[in-house]
Amino acid sequence: MPGIRSISENVPCESTVKADIETGVVEVIDQIIDALTRPLTEQEQNPPPMDTEEKSRIVFKGSLEEVNRFFYRRGWGDGMPIIPPTEEAVAEMLTGSDLPPDHVVTEIIPRMGKATVEKIAVNAVMAGALPTYMPVLITACQTIMEPKTRFDTFEVSTGSWAPCYILNGSIRKDINLNCSSGTLSPGDIANATIGRAMGLIVKNIGGARKAIEDMGVLGNPSKYSLVMGENEEECPWEPLHVSRGFSKDDNTVTVFFPNSYSQTIPMQTDDKGILQAMINNARGGGMAGFLLNPPHTKYLANEGWTREKAMEYVVENAVTNTGPGIPVGESENAVRKVFSDTSCIIIVCVGGPGVFTGILTTAGGGAMSTFGNEFVTKKIELPKNWDKLVAKYRNVIPVYEKY
Repeated sequence: MPGIRSISENVPCESTVKADIETGVVEVIDQIIDALTRPLTEQEQNPPPMDTEEKSRIVFKGSLEEVNRFFYRRGWGDGMPIIPPTEEAVAEMLTGSDLPPDHVVTEIIPRMGKATVEKIAVNAVMAGALPTYMPVLITACQTIMEPKTRFDTFEVSTGSWAPCYILNGSIRKDINLNCSSGTLSPGDIANATIGRAMGLIVKNIGGARKAIEDMGVLGNPSKYSLVMGENEEECPWEPLHVSRGFSKDDNTVTVFFPNSYSQTIPMQTDDKGILQAMINNARGGGMAGFLLNPPHTKYLANEGWTREKAMEYVVENAVTNTGPGIPVGESENAVRKVFSDTSCIIIVCVGGPGVFTGILTTAGGGAMSTFGNEFVTKKIELPKNWDKLVAKYRNVIPVYEKY
């Protein structure tokens, strides 16, 4: 492929100031015309091929500190210490899948890096994950690359979108995923390292490097890990994945890309107060994941609210006169719905006892925008040795001393 000429301009990123745009374009228009019309040089017509020399599987030997410095300086980490992906550690991680190590699970943007099972395992080791998480990681890689997630936009956007992974099914208990109190807080290896491994996979295999391909203006702490399991045991409704067309016996992962998280307290904990709190915090358009704790979902269910009816109520009553997406010719003060339909939102029963509710929102996106993004759910396939693998790692849990 011929070399690509590029011209740098000085228009502020995503500016809407007409004068700045016009000035910036005028400054470079002659350079653009020249770059488009000047004949290609021999170097541009026939660029040299990339280095295809076979690399050694062993890239470094040293102490734990030396390995971490080596990885960090090459941009292979995420700012926290990594576990060295030795041959032995990767081989153990591969016991979590029946697929051959060189099987390509998917290709990940922006570089379309081939996510082989072994490469997924390498990054899982680095994150401190357990082999029992491999089925989740493999499915998560496939899910983020589903076109309807619009990962192709969100991962390299200035908007700092963070992938959110919601697990359903018995696998939550098998891998000791926290679905109750503090599910989004540090302290649980499954919640923490599944999300961290996916972040390393996206960076190291996909090639999304901060401030190079990932152009998030502020960044997002949720990119370290945003993983939860629905608290199915305490939920009065059918599980989320069942409401999305899967069998109750299936294990699934649901993915979407929020870029904001907030908690709120309903003024009243009856059904009207809970629904009103959801409506009051539905702002900005796009998509939203409402996180309701078990007591709140039970209050709703006791008053006859199903998950679908609650979603319909929110769609019908959540309105705003601010935010993006105002139709041409419509007054900025016009009242409009935040969500176009129930496909833009989900309600997840998660967390423990208490009064707080949460909401994960995507600024823009959803059916109200040109993104066309959706919630995507995929079934997790388990390896044949699953029961044996679960038994081996079942007791990797925190045990706190009493005081």
